[in-house]
Amino acid sequence: MNHLRAVPGADPRAPLPPRPGSATTVRVEAPGKINLFLSVGAPGPDGYHPLTTVFQAVRLIETVTARSQSRLERGRITLRLEEADARVPADGANLAVRAARLLAEATGVDEGVDLIVRKRVPVAGGMAGGSADAAATLTACNALWGTGLGPEDLQALAARLGADVPFPLLGATAVGHGRGDRLTPLMTRGRYLWVLALASRGLPTPAVFRRFDELTPQPPAALAEACEEMTAALRCGDARALAAGLHNDLQEAALSLRPELADVIATAERAGALRAIVSGSGPTVAALVPDSGSAACVARALETSGPVRGTVRVDAPVAGARMVG
Repeated sequence: MNHLRAVPGADPRAPLPPRPGSATTVRVEAPGKINLFLSVGAPGPDGYHPLTTVFQAVRLIETVTARSQSRLERGRITLRLEEADARVPADGANLAVRAARLLAEATGVDEGVDLIVRKRVPVAGGMAGGSADAAATLTACNALWGTGLGPEDLQALAARLGADVPFPLLGATAVGHGRGDRLTPLMTRGRYLWVLALASRGLPTPAVFRRFDELTPQPPAALAEACEEMTAALRCGDARALAAGLHNDLQEAALSLRPELADVIATAERAGALRAIVSGSGPTVAALVPDSGSAACVARALETSGPVRGTVRVDAPVAGARMVG
């Protein structure tokens, strides 16, 4: 365990002394994601659906700052948001708090940490913003506490927190198997431009899977690999070929629960998107565009349509969780 003794006569409000070479503040960025491909199989005995999915990290970045605590506060894990949001818990229900607690338990650390989270990934948009916070927290606390875990160890802890948490650690583009947490990086070339249409209300992932089961009572097994058309397009950096390979087995279920999303897809494609698709379980619609001019046209068309509360223009892929100055 990492026990630190108080220095006689020291101010108890002062931060705990850092280990040699360590910092008292660590800041880490981690990206949100979209799903380029999603194949869903029948649920197993544990109730989970086997998946094959292709994640791509987009330039919507969550930032977690981890700070050492004073001796008086030592041992607590606290979290606050840079910008308050009633939809995001700041207690033990927050995935970032759970990530810090899990790392502390796994490594025997009892120092505690103060976490500050700056959110940029839309909340409840199916883009793994909470998972990015957890990945950033694992990375930040591993550095702050000097626990020395390597990438594989952090990936294993991330998978215990949730199926979407390992990917923001890795970033870029990757195929996910199992529950989506067993990752294999994909080689990609080029840069892809996306316009993300944000829905006016969230869409709970469990509800989408339940509707999928209702609509597809006997689904085939999840595909073992993403389609060759897609992986070839990514290797070549061909946005038009990538558009042809976009696929989501959950899209029908999402549209059944939110029929207005079909209008969002149609609007984006009429305005010049190469293809638009519900990302993962939704409700975010990801529209792949050929260039920045098309991005502006698609964003403008979507922003004047009824079902959309806003748009975000992003490029991809971007790196996974990393420490920043």
